[in-house]
Amino acid sequence: MPTTAPISGVLTPNITPVDSAGRVDEGKLRGYVDWLIDKGVDGLYPNGSTGEFVRFTPEERRRIVEIVVDQTAGRVPILAGAAEANVKETIAACDAYGAMGVRAVAIVAPFYYRLSDQGVYAYFRQIAQTVSVDVTLYNIPLFASPISVDTVVRLASECPRVIGIKDSSGDLPNMMRMISQIRPLREDFSFLTGWDAALVPMLVAGADGGTNATSGVVPELTHAIHRAVVGGDIDRAMKLQYQLLPLFDAMISIGEFPEGFRAGARSRGWDLGPGRVPLSDSQKDAVAAAQRQIDDLVREFVEADSPVMPHDTIDKIVQQVMSQLKI
Repeated sequence: MPTTAPISGVLTPNITPVDSAGRVDEGKLRGYVDWLIDKGVDGLYPNGSTGEFVRFTPEERRRIVEIVVDQTAGRVPILAGAAEANVKETIAACDAYGAMGVRAVAIVAPFYYRLSDQGVYAYFRQIAQTVSVDVTLYNIPLFASPISVDTVVRLASECPRVIGIKDSSGDLPNMMRMISQIRPLREDFSFLTGWDAALVPMLVAGADGGTNATSGVVPELTHAIHRAVVGGDIDRAMKLQYQLLPLFDAMISIGEFPEGFRAGARSRGWDLGPGRVPLSDSQKDAVAAAQRQIDDLVREFVEADSPVMPHDTIDKIVQQVMSQLKI
């Protein structure tokens, strides 16, 4: 079994910057990586859902990881998204990223075709028995075949290379079931939540950390949440969670995912370009309207020089955003 410490803390599933021609903006990506690390993120997660991995070519995905690894230069660990459309290409991506020096890879369960539990198990088992890098499972049932608790337990028991799971379902009881069954068997196994709205409850329940899109906008706040839980200050952690929640809700509700998080990044001075999915005129108008509101919300946070945002201000702004978007 691997003896390294579990992956922990908040890792940022970074947005992929693109230029006006829709190409990966390598210079801006390097700058954004430096900014995130300077703001205290515990790791980076290129080629995640927030990074729109399915909208880039395999060659672009490898270049994105190469840039992030090079710019990070060992300052924080990297969990690289390595999912491809079939098991052979996924294994090749895993080995390529492992050779680049990532801490581990994250692999979403097969998407498009829904597989049974046995199919999901066989898929990950073949990968884990073949690759030369540690693997984290990525459960996001909204977009891919779900990974059941029994399957996670089985893979953790049989495959030393499977060293953790990123769960974006937001299902707290399922996370608790996994932790209760796997932790006695594998102290090295990492439990990471990808659902920002439940970050504190997941951490309190025993998760090691999260891969949270809001950390690409307010890394100071997600960092403070994690440290408050680790330090045993749950009251403070919950206050911070309730500050994070409306911002997360606002950003995830704007346009096509992850357009709202691009808007949030712009509020911090990072224009990371447009996504690769066209927006209708009405969507563009909604994003523009919401941008102004998110700017105000984030400005209050930054000017306060504190990881706590004014609750009344956030509540008012989010209500305005939701009204404008007719949500």
